Amino acid sequence: MAGHSKWANIKRQKARVDAQKGKIFARLSRAIIIAARHGGGDPAGNFQLRSAIEKAKAAGIPSENIERAIAKGTGTLDSDAPLEAIRYEGYGPGGVAFLIEALTDNRNRTAADLRAAFNKQGGNLGETGCVGWMFEQWGIVTVAAPVDEEAFLEALLAADVETYEILEGVAEVRCPVPALETVSETLKAHGYTVLDTESRWISMNTVEITDEDTARRVLKLMDALENLDDIQSVATNVTMSDALMEAMYV
Repeated sequence: MAGHSKWANIKRQKARVDAQKGKIFARLSRAIIIAARHGGGDPAGNFQLRSAIEKAKAAGIPSENIERAIAKGTGTLDSDAPLEAIRYEGYGPGGVAFLIEALTDNRNRTAADLRAAFNKQGGNLGETGCVGWMFEQWGIVTVAAPVDEEAFLEALLAADVETYEILEGVAEVRCPVPALETVSETLKAHGYTVLDTESRWISMNTVEITDEDTARRVLKLMDALENLDDIQSVATNVTMSDALMEAMYV
């Protein structure tokens, strides 16, 4: 998981300055729509939907908005246009790889917006597969950092996983995506507070940025991509020192 800690820290620092509540609501609502479309509208039998609803509630999305999103996903409420899940790939400043997941009702608009964001920071939107081979998709279960790490390891073994990292007051457990529900429920059964569950693209190799100007352009590109309405997630293989990362957010 080389570079994973650095990327997680970057994401957390960015989250502290992200106050665009409306965009967060739209993103979480779209995740509910897609989860309901793929697995049905009953949270009890649809772990992806249940997780999306939990995130939406934690973000303060009203219950009626959540119910409306479920209805759109199951087709019981008409929506303006169907949403399509698309993965985009490209290179940013310094040769940093970007893997982007989008939910869109207009793939031409989304591609144009992405291309403009890349071009502005000296990167380029590439063809499918140009960087995808550098990433693997894993399930990530985030729990409050354990007091007794040995006992925590025993709980992980009970869940049939043993890869984890502790950083900034939380522990992130990595598992195969299909095992997310099992791992989450096992950790809960052992008394741990599960803060989040998600599937995440993790880079298998990294590009270290040491130049401040390049680092700034990479982070500006991340911000620009994440601020697009259609974008659900952005993964990259960048890594940089804590000192350089902190300098970007002074």
